[in-house]
Amino acid sequence: MDLTANVKLLCDAFLTLLYPQTCVICQQSVERRAFGVACEECWQSTLLFTGDETICWKCGTPLAGSVDKSRRADVRCHRCDDHAYTAARACGLYEKALRETVLSLKRKPHVSKTISRLLVNTASREPLNDSTSIVPVPLHPKRLQMRGFNQASVIARAVSTSLRLPINEVSLIRTSHTEKYRAGLDAKGRTDTVSRAFAVVHPRLIAGEKILLIDDVLTTGATAAMCAGVLSEAGAEAVFVLTIARTAR
Repeated sequence: MDLTANVKLLCDAFLTLLYPQTCVICQQSVERRAFGVACEECWQSTLLFTGDETICWKCGTPLAGSVDKSRRADVRCHRCDDHAYTAARACGLYEKALRETVLSLKRKPHVSKTISRLLVNTASREPLNDSTSIVPVPLHPKRLQMRGFNQASVIARAVSTSLRLPINEVSLIRTSHTEKYRAGLDAKGRTDTVSRAFAVVHPRLIAGEKILLIDDVLTTGATAAMCAGVLSEAGAEAVFVLTIARTAR
């Protein structure tokens, strides 16, 4: 470990002592600020993807069984066949530490070092490692005004330097304002709420790019699919989706 890393660890430990934080899951002390809202034990009990799981190569849904590495790109769940994105990946399941991180990010524009590292690792695996630029999923101006920030943009900025990818926050816009809470809706309901909700206004910045589309969580994939559709129509060569977490479906 180099001197810079040692200094960062000491600073982290000092800040943790100066501003102690309680884990939002188990109410124990968070040992390091880098962990964010959850303690080390709760992070260890959260299902994080390593890249060795059997998943649908397109949407990233975890699947039972195992398959040889040479055949992983052929695995499909077929529930995502109509989705316009090329492939979607998440750091892990929407549970425990990842769930609380996503919920916290909707209230406070901060991405912990642990989450940044997980996102960078996920984006560095095939096929997302072919990305050439980052596009965060946009909020409608009304929602942006209410919240004060776009969590997808916060995530994008947190990882762009490590990924060495430019961020494009001007080309993809949200044209309709959907209901704030969509929990409980089935796949069709979620698709209906985002149907024709996005548009591309600067297609020359999209044409020929392999877009890394970033959002906080992937549920049915409806939002990602709608965004990918308009990006592809604008000339994107591929659209990869990266999220902090995803539901198991």
